[in-house]
Amino acid sequence: MHVFYAPDISQKPVLPEDESLHCVKVLRLKEGDIITITDGKGFFYEAKITVPHQKRCLVEITQKTFQEPLWAGHIHMAVAPTKNMDRNEWFVEKATEIGINELTFLNCRFSERKVIKNERIEKILVSAIKQSLKAMIPILNDMTPFEKFIQQPFDGQKFIAHCHNSNKEELKKIVSTSQDALILIGPEGDFSEEEVAKAIEHGFIPVSISNSRLRTETAALVACHTLNLFHTT
Repeated sequence: MHVFYAPDISQKPVLPEDESLHCVKVLRLKEGDIITITDGKGFFYEAKITVPHQKRCLVEITQKTFQEPLWAGHIHMAVAPTKNMDRNEWFVEKATEIGINELTFLNCRFSERKVIKNERIEKILVSAIKQSLKAMIPILNDMTPFEKFIQQPFDGQKFIAHCHNSNKEELKKIVSTSQDALILIGPEGDFSEEEVAKAIEHGFIPVSISNSRLRTETAALVACHTLNLFHTT
C-alpha cells in the first residue's frame, strides 16, 4: 500500500510537491493508479491518480474513511533532547510508530541541546505515521523551558521519571487506563533535584520506568510504550 500525506486533501485534490515527486518519479505511479492518502487529522482517503505530475499530482477522491483511535485518551511525551540529534530523531520515529498524541521537547537545567528545529521533526512525524498506517499526526510543540512547562494545565495523570534516590512509584503499576497521561523524561544528566521538587509541587508523580539505567531516548521510548500499552483500546 502506497500512503501519502496531504493535510489539505479534503479541500484540494492534489498531492504536495514532495509527495508528488515521490509518487510520480520515485514510485513511477501512473494515471489510473490507486493510492491511499492521510490528512494527518484522522482520515484516510482512497484516491485515483488523474494527472501524474511530478510537482502537482492531481487525484480523484473515491473514498474517505475515519480511523478510530488506536488507544484511549491523550498521551503527551515531554522529553529533554539529547546532544546527539540522531538519537532524538530515532525516538520521535519510534514513539510515533508506537503511538503518541503530543510531543514537547524540554529545555532543562542540565540540557546539552537547547535548540530543536521543528521542521526536521515534522518530516519524521509524517514519515512515521505513513509507515505505521496512522491517520493522526502527533501535535508538535515548540521547545519549552522546564519551569514554564510544568505550570501548564493538564487534565490527567502527570509523571516525572528520574534517577534520584527517593520515593518513586513504578509507572506500570499506577497508570490509569481511564485518564490522559503526561510524562517528563530528563536530559542525559537527569533532572536536577530542584526540578524534580518543583514538578512534584505542580502535581507530577515521581516514577521509575525500569530497573536499569537507561539513555534518555531509551527511557523515553520505554515510557511511551508503557503508556501506550495500558491505554490500548
